[in-house]
Amino acid sequence: MTTTAPERLVAVPVRHYGRWVSALLVIGAVAGIVYAFSQAKIDYGTTGHFFTASNIIQGAARTLLISVLAQAMGIALGVVFAVMRLSRNPVTSTVSWFYIWLFRGTPVLVQLLIWYNLALVFPTMFGHSTSDIMTPFLAALLGLGINEGAYMAEIVRAGIASVDEGQTEASQALGMTQGQTLRRVVLPQAMRVIIPPTGNEFINMLKTSSLAYSIQYGELLLSAVSVYTRNLQVIELLFTVSLWYLVLTSVFSIGQYYLERRFARGAARELPATPMSRLILNLRGRPRV
Repeated sequence: MTTTAPERLVAVPVRHYGRWVSALLVIGAVAGIVYAFSQAKIDYGTTGHFFTASNIIQGAARTLLISVLAQAMGIALGVVFAVMRLSRNPVTSTVSWFYIWLFRGTPVLVQLLIWYNLALVFPTMFGHSTSDIMTPFLAALLGLGINEGAYMAEIVRAGIASVDEGQTEASQALGMTQGQTLRRVVLPQAMRVIIPPTGNEFINMLKTSSLAYSIQYGELLLSAVSVYTRNLQVIELLFTVSLWYLVLTSVFSIGQYYLERRFARGAARELPATPMSRLILNLRGRPRV
């Protein structure tokens, strides 16, 4: 009885022609955009020159200041109104719902203009002229911070709701008050849910702060406007502003990454590798974690 040798299996490589075509189309589109801007009447030297100009740096510092303060106000208001929203008291719950509905439902720019022009309906405040009290800085802080509080309230509420109710029942069985349960048990666990969107909100705040230009607060955009109204190099100065925003958002994106890693401890079996460790592993030819 004769046996036939099994047929030899040949591996046929799969050719993904669609990938090559899409890659070529993307490269062509990017090359076209780069070529168009290289031929445009743009003085890129001016963009680089004003990137380190003193008034632009001061504007960037004011942008950072108002963003940090407004975000801090938004976080504080968010925690308060999130707890009120989850309260069984119908009055506090309704007030919180109305606050969130009002400030999330109206544009930030409109709110900034209302705060800045408050002197039109309230000429005096606390015995002083409202126009003296409501400076561009204060109007920007109130407008951005209170609006951010409405968004943070929903983020904090979602984080608190993500904690199992058994945690609250266990802490109450140990004799903790509601305030102690919230501070020691619920909020620490809710931070894993709260931190990522809060980081995104702050990065968004850095960009939204440019709306304070409309109420004459001397942030980054207004500093650039004051320059290009004199030299008429509008696009060049707007590119300078864009570069500054990219720098600021990139720095805080890195900070957000490490903050998320810290609060992920104990929840994940293995922490994700840092960008630097991934770079080192790639250079050594090891697989990425």
